[in-house]
Amino acid sequence: MPTVKLTKRSVDGLLPPAKGQAVLWDTEVRGFGARILPSGTKTFILQYRNPEGIQRRINIGRYGILTVDQARDQAKLHLASVIQGEDPADENRRARKGMTVAEMCDWYLIEARAGNILGRLNRPIKASSLDMDESRIKTHIIPLLGKRVVTQLSIADVEQMQSDVKNGKTAKARTGGRGGKATGGAGVASRCLGTIQAIIGHAKHKGLLTNHPTQGAKKLASKKRTRRLSVAEIEMLGKALAYAEQNHENPVALGVLQTLLLTGYRREEAQAMQRAWVNARGGFVSFPDTKGGAQVRAIGPAALKVVQSQAEIVGNPHVFPSEAGPGPYTAVSSCLDRVCKLAGISGVTPHTLRHTFGSIAGELGFSELTIRAMLGHASQNVTQDYIHIDEALKLAVQRTSDEIARLLEVGAARLQTMQQAA
Repeated sequence: MPTVKLTKRSVDGLLPPAKGQAVLWDTEVRGFGARILPSGTKTFILQYRNPEGIQRRINIGRYGILTVDQARDQAKLHLASVIQGEDPADENRRARKGMTVAEMCDWYLIEARAGNILGRLNRPIKASSLDMDESRIKTHIIPLLGKRVVTQLSIADVEQMQSDVKNGKTAKARTGGRGGKATGGAGVASRCLGTIQAIIGHAKHKGLLTNHPTQGAKKLASKKRTRRLSVAEIEMLGKALAYAEQNHENPVALGVLQTLLLTGYRREEAQAMQRAWVNARGGFVSFPDTKGGAQVRAIGPAALKVVQSQAEIVGNPHVFPSEAGPGPYTAVSSCLDRVCKLAGISGVTPHTLRHTFGSIAGELGFSELTIRAMLGHASQNVTQDYIHIDEALKLAVQRTSDEIARLLEVGAARLQTMQQAA
């Protein structure tokens, strides 16, 4: 790792890494450094060995709140205490017993973005999940509980926070980015409770707390998404897709919609799919990362036809490329709304298309276990091998995809008949 005498200029020049963390170590005080995360957050740290010879690392403070010289002076004081037989990390842990919710949330985001907190499947929490956590923290949790001391929280406190979010107490217009208003509601409220409970749980696991003061708080029951397209609605959607194509709807957006219907992939998976992941001859897509980790997912000929028909943009590796940069197309939900309006159907989201794929598979007689594997649920390891994918599973995907493609074609044929009659 690079070393240089830390100055305001050298710390200002630190650039955020694509993932993980980058540290610039000081040549004047051994173990003193400046760390930067992908978010751009810069923190002064100190790495040392305690009197038992165990390596420790502590955060001294945020750059901007502390100057380089102030942080270096604190590092020297910490090292002096080590020489006297003390351990600053233990002192920090004792001090953290008085952490507020806002301070603990700040600690959680820094540690999690550095990969020091493990989530599902004992892997570092994904950046996309942390982005959602941070949004809930800033929009709902801190405004309602930020000044409260964590150890003094009760079950009633976090359940009241959940009720306040549900009732729109933290609703406000968003200042930028995607979306309109942060309106709250039962779903958001339940996720906020889950987030604060997880943060406190991680703090206890890391030794910042001796117990979980709000363990046992009850989350609001979420409404299970059961909406699926009927056979008639799939045909209506096929007719609308054909009409939209004739009337110059974005072909990339239509390609994503067709892929979602014909594969059952998650919206994020279809949108982010890269050409290098698609093995047309083998009939599968090798996703390096999904909600359930790295997976190989079968893809039928009908969906492959859609994928292979997409125009390629030089320098953009995605099957469905954005016209604005090197990333993927991400506005499929807006296109789905327009197409559904044409079809005269409502209540449809990208997840509805995924649920429809699974439902059609069930109507074709495939077992629940097979359908779970087709959809890439994390509890199933049927599709995890990058070399081999079960032929029976590929056949199940192909039959389901073919049936949905047939229904879409029925709708498209009706549009053609109507136009010819006119």
